[in-house]
Amino acid sequence: MKYLLNLAAIICAAVSVQAQQGTLKGTVSTADGHLAPGVTVSLKGKGNATSTDANGRYLLNRIKTGSYTVRVSAVGLNTQEQTVTFKDGETRTLDFTLQEDKRFLDDVNVAGRRKSTATEPSSSLRLQAPLLEVAQNIQVVNSADLSQQQVVSMSDGVIRNVSGAVRVEHWGDLYTNITMRGSQIQAFRNGFNVVASYWGPLTEDMSFVDRIEFVKGPAGFMLATGDPSGLYNVVTKKPTGQAKGEATVTLGSYDMFRTAVDLDGKATANGKLLYRINLAGQNKKSFRGSEFNNRYSFAPVLSYQASRSTKITAEYTLQHAKMSEVGSFYVFGPGGYATQPASFTMSVSGIQPTRINDHSVYLMLEQGLGEAWKLTAQGSYFNYKQVGTSTWPSKVNSDGTLIRNMAIWDAASKMTLGQLFVTGTALTGGIQHRILGGLDAGRKDYEADWGQSHDLDLPTAPFSLNNPYYGLPSNGFANFDRQTPLSERAKAAGGLMDQRYAAVYVQDELGFFANRLRLTLAGRYTWVKQSAWGGADQQGRHFTPRAGLSYSLGKTASVYAMYDQAFIPQSGQLAGGGAVRPITGNNMEAGLKKDWFGGNWNTSLSVYRILKQNELTADPNSPPNSGLSIVLGEKRAQGIEFDVRGTITEGLKIMANYAYTDSKVTEVAPGVTTIKVGDMVPGFSKHTANGWISYNLTRGPLKGTGISAGLTYLADRATDTWSAGLERLPDYIKVDGGLFWENNKLRINANVYNLLNDYLYSGSYYSWLSAYYWQAEAPRNFRVSVSYKF
Repeated sequence: MKYLLNLAAIICAAVSVQAQQGTLKGTVSTADGHLAPGVTVSLKGKGNATSTDANGRYLLNRIKTGSYTVRVSAVGLNTQEQTVTFKDGETRTLDFTLQEDKRFLDDVNVAGRRKSTATEPSSSLRLQAPLLEVAQNIQVVNSADLSQQQVVSMSDGVIRNVSGAVRVEHWGDLYTNITMRGSQIQAFRNGFNVVASYWGPLTEDMSFVDRIEFVKGPAGFMLATGDPSGLYNVVTKKPTGQAKGEATVTLGSYDMFRTAVDLDGKATANGKLLYRINLAGQNKKSFRGSEFNNRYSFAPVLSYQASRSTKITAEYTLQHAKMSEVGSFYVFGPGGYATQPASFTMSVSGIQPTRINDHSVYLMLEQGLGEAWKLTAQGSYFNYKQVGTSTWPSKVNSDGTLIRNMAIWDAASKMTLGQLFVTGTALTGGIQHRILGGLDAGRKDYEADWGQSHDLDLPTAPFSLNNPYYGLPSNGFANFDRQTPLSERAKAAGGLMDQRYAAVYVQDELGFFANRLRLTLAGRYTWVKQSAWGGADQQGRHFTPRAGLSYSLGKTASVYAMYDQAFIPQSGQLAGGGAVRPITGNNMEAGLKKDWFGGNWNTSLSVYRILKQNELTADPNSPPNSGLSIVLGEKRAQGIEFDVRGTITEGLKIMANYAYTDSKVTEVAPGVTTIKVGDMVPGFSKHTANGWISYNLTRGPLKGTGISAGLTYLADRATDTWSAGLERLPDYIKVDGGLFWENNKLRINANVYNLLNDYLYSGSYYSWLSAYYWQAEAPRNFRVSVSYKF
């Protein structure tokens, strides 16, 4: 840290003697009064260019003395030009209002003007800099890519688009459970941390999702507690001000039928009140018998532009799920992995479905404070209710028989979250400042009854893996008590979790040498009180500094380095007793980013090391719902990540990534004997590679016809510490392919997944039952969708 401060002092001294250069800033809006993101602002014939951010703002630096023609352009809008003269070191402000180009109104909208690669983070990440200048690895997956891959939920193949992200064993489509850089990452929605328990949130339906931002490594600027391995931020669709809509029907294997509708437009003639409504419904069975997942969602959004500088956005989301019991994806066996066919199931028809209702409300006020500053106040409320069951064996015998057990899983969760932050820019001498300051507070409460359970099979008539019987279980079904209030049942079962937190964060990104060199200095103070499993409250207070350095190599590339410290409160119950301490550690990252051919495609390369101390991990010798943990001591995750995405040439788009990940125990806390130094920490693949490529014809009689192909490769999957004699997971290779045709109104898309029809699965060894478990993926299957824009 002191080296960065010394460097800052040297830079400041150098700035005092550098030549003063001019700055041009301002906002771009459309004729109906809406701010225009993604608009190109350039100095004609000079090569200086930038794009407006999500709030329509732009900033051009390094302008020498002289006269210039400023050119503002975007597809679907009429180009404007204006002459401006700069004196040495002068800062000028120019605002532009662009008229719609009537030639394009039928085919484009504001969102459609964006390139296939994102250049700016969403406003919910609070960063004012282009992604190229941010001293951190941030990958953005947009809705167009998800649509082509026919991804329908957060757990349905999203992670192939990001290097190093893997999904370990999970409770079906209940929650996503993504690991990256060696541990599970936090789930955010519109800038809020929406994790209330270890099993949430409910996976988002893609019908109302605009983009997903994966922030790798620590993210103190998000003003919320989270794991230093990173987070994903789901950004929901907002009104664009364009009258448009889209309807999609999807059919697929296993009786999949899905419809989705997206309506976008103006609620008032003057365009001040806008709306966006997304609806979706889905019925889907499975290649495993007795398994299904039926869902619907409803997501209306209203935005009101009260004035040029004041905007209010209100959003409501309902997700309803009716699915087979949680745990039906698992298969257990004593003799190793995949000893049964991929379609094998331990489930049985007759178990009541699990039902979930997930409500959320979101309200945001954006208030401009002059030309360069903005105040954002936002709040959200989440209400989640679940009534259902989970299945898990209570005993696995060496002869291939087992006792299936079903447990009640009724749950309720409430979260009230709030944020207030200010962003802005300022110039002091030759130094540019991008300033962020904010407050973050929240309350989360989760209660669950998993204390009632029932063996489906009698010891004298166990379930046989080799000769399964799917009729009425020998011990019948359970009759759980649901008359007692959930709060009382949850307390008795140790199923109470809660968290109260407040944090303040201040960040200044200082730009030197006409913003070619950027130094970020930040600090965060956090207070939190929480409890888990019905235990005593845990409290913590901590200050964590953050520093980053980024340098532009010309206008299309940058190198960066970042240092951060982590403070993550955690609650739990140690298997050996004692107090739970917070996770502490430090994080270092360096990388190179590059935009190619005008930003049509980009690449990023990063290396990192994350040290975490006092982290808890589930006790491998205790039942899964016991809540008992052990302390690792110190864990080191390190690796290399590479991503490339964008349009390589006309009609050819590519997404490819690779990651090397290594996560090991480097120190063991006193008294821990089940883990030793050098052991792998479960939850990653050492080598992860993904690719998705598509090509479509852009002219001729077959214009709009295209082909796509995808590949996922996982090697050295570490889901266990791999004690001597245990079977290890094989490498994983999945190949997909598709065909599509589209014009301005209609798109027909067909994909086939697991083209090679391989037996694909993930799994681990469960020492408490002395058995292996695995979750198989679907054999070769297909989806066909038809979308119509209006």
